[in-house]
Amino acid sequence: MATAATKLLLIDRVPGINRVPNSYIRPEADRPNLTEVEASDASTIPLIDLQGLFGPNRDDIIRQIGEACQQDGFFQIKNHGIPEEVVQAIMNIAGEFFRLPESERLKNYSDDPSKSTRLSTSFNIKTEKVSNWRDFLRLHCYPLEEYMHEWPTNPPSFRKEVGEYCTRVRELALKLLEAISESLGLEREYISQNLGKHGQHMAMNYYPPCPQPELTYGLPGHTDQNLITILLQDDVPGLQVLRDGKWIAVNPIPNTFIVNIGDQMQVLWLHSFETCPG
Repeated sequence: MATAATKLLLIDRVPGINRVPNSYIRPEADRPNLTEVEASDASTIPLIDLQGLFGPNRDDIIRQIGEACQQDGFFQIKNHGIPEEVVQAIMNIAGEFFRLPESERLKNYSDDPSKSTRLSTSFNIKTEKVSNWRDFLRLHCYPLEEYMHEWPTNPPSFRKEVGEYCTRVRELALKLLEAISESLGLEREYISQNLGKHGQHMAMNYYPPCPQPELTYGLPGHTDQNLITILLQDDVPGLQVLRDGKWIAVNPIPNTFIVNIGDQMQVLWLHSFETCPG
């Protein structure tokens, strides 16, 4: 019988341990310091209402998005157009997947970062010195027809629910890219037309209860290398963003998303200022 130490995923190791294994313990200078994390309120993290994005209030919403991109690099959105039942369905299917028996989940396991569909843990267990306290299922999802056949078939509705969610989120992302283009004084299609082939992937992250959270991270501080990230939180807090040199806790708000501007967008943002007339 496999011991906790030989389990491939944290979700299967956690029930057998009462302390963080050494491979997850960060150097003392690189550990969480929750006393330095500030709580967020309505004025701390921009919350933008997209309801009038294609109505008479469009100019004001474009301005808000531009200011959030320039000043913070992240913002929250509500009235985003993705039905609440679609959001709830993706949360439910993710929970169902991670509750599957270990043998069923591991059919999707791989420690090869180049695979377009894989269940794994941490980030890259082959190369990292200290592991992150998370398991994840990562899926490429655009074009759907190229990748859906690789996705899990259990739970039975997984492909249907995830396909619907990915399609809706892609539509939202394209609307946001149009708004960001306009906030820069560019044509609405500028960003989309200058990107070449669009990719899309999603990650379902699972952070098991940690017996010593002061010693490790689910994910350490980082930037996203892509263009734009649309993040959905459940009702368990944990996400933090860096603003004015301070870490801010982003408390979950039902049926909202957090939008994070990635490294590619920042490069494009700077380039647009260099090339725009005037």
